Amino acid sequence: MKTGYTYILSSKRNGTLYIGVTSNLTKRIYEHKNDLADGFTKKYQVHNLVYYEVINDISAAIQREKTIKKYPRQWKINLIEKDNPDWQDLYASL
Repeated sequence: MKTGYTYILSSKRNGTLYIGVTSNLTKRIYEHKNDLADGFTKKYQVHNLVYYEVINDISAAIQREKTIKKYPRQWKINLIEKDNPDWQDLYASL
């Protein structure tokens, strides 16, 4: 099985959120931070990794991403603040 990562990026504390999934978190966040792909994160400058989960199966990670996207914004904020109350950019700690 291939490991997957479900992650949340933010433009700033309580700012615009982006939920994604990848099999290579370091590479994918680098791409977001450096605007290497056109899209939502480039358009809205959503570059700070504020939350992520390591999931042992990429299919389960994809399902988790879909589940998180269905929850209201406040639920997502609570998820972030449970482990990252200061909304620190976690990219450097990867």
